[in-house]
Amino acid sequence: MPIRVPDQLPAITALRQENIYVMPEHRADSQDIRPMQVAILNLMPDKITTEIQLVRLLSNSPLQVNVDLVRLQHQAKNTSEAHLDNFYRYFNDVKDKNYDGLIITGAPLGLKNYEDITYWPQLQEVLAWAEQQVTSTLFLCWAAHAAIYHHYGLKHEIRDNKLSGVYLHEKWQSKAPILRGFDDNFFVPHSRYGEIPLTQLREHEELICVSGSEEVGAYLMQDKSGTKVFITGHPEYDTDTLASEYFRDVAAGINPDVPVNYFPNNNAHKKPLKTWQSHGYLLFINWLNYYVYQKTPYDINKVSENVRTDNYAE
Repeated sequence: MPIRVPDQLPAITALRQENIYVMPEHRADSQDIRPMQVAILNLMPDKITTEIQLVRLLSNSPLQVNVDLVRLQHQAKNTSEAHLDNFYRYFNDVKDKNYDGLIITGAPLGLKNYEDITYWPQLQEVLAWAEQQVTSTLFLCWAAHAAIYHHYGLKHEIRDNKLSGVYLHEKWQSKAPILRGFDDNFFVPHSRYGEIPLTQLREHEELICVSGSEEVGAYLMQDKSGTKVFITGHPEYDTDTLASEYFRDVAAGINPDVPVNYFPNNNAHKKPLKTWQSHGYLLFINWLNYYVYQKTPYDINKVSENVRTDNYAE
């Protein structure tokens, strides 16, 4: 089943070139089924690239997924206002709706205190709203740390060196539904300065550390019901995303380390290989299936009434 997005969204052309079927709105309107309603709060400066990355991962599911692209009241630096006006809705325009799923992206804010971020109060409003009107929310990278701080009071620390590269991960909780079908070890890209100490995460009774490694700490966490899923890495990244970040920092004179386990033979002049895509697809499919589709009521207006039971050990 395809993913449904607004007509003329640039992601349609890009993903069809990858042989991924994306259904425009006018075609989906003729289908008499109950699609999943998923909102994407896109906090990244380059919104079009992030749209393509996330729609790609949402597309490989038997479910029809209707996507609403959402923005906050702040200026986007790397995306045209025309694109935002055509394809995005302000949060204030959708906050009366219920959604089956919500994805909140990362943002290049890892070195700032949360309270110093101009749209922090708006984001807090979104997080409070999601607890009442969304069946399950998926937080990516910076958004994962921000949500853990908001909900549980655990604040991230700043690493001496940026965690940048493609790292091997372990399944710490193999029975978690979100890891079904995963290999014992799998690769995921990371690109962040922030880190919440693993000991603090494991001591918090409301959090389950599902996957990670000694090198990266916790990668995948959730609450017991699956209403909140926290991802500190970037399973959505394109093959060349880490390379673009690396060469951008080189040009800026930051003198970054070469991303770990990314370029062949650690040679930045060689084309990297994508070693994480299959598990990225599987992660999003499992989230949609076990934490969204199987938990959400048929009548989406009853999301706020839905009883949120423990989905972890099923």
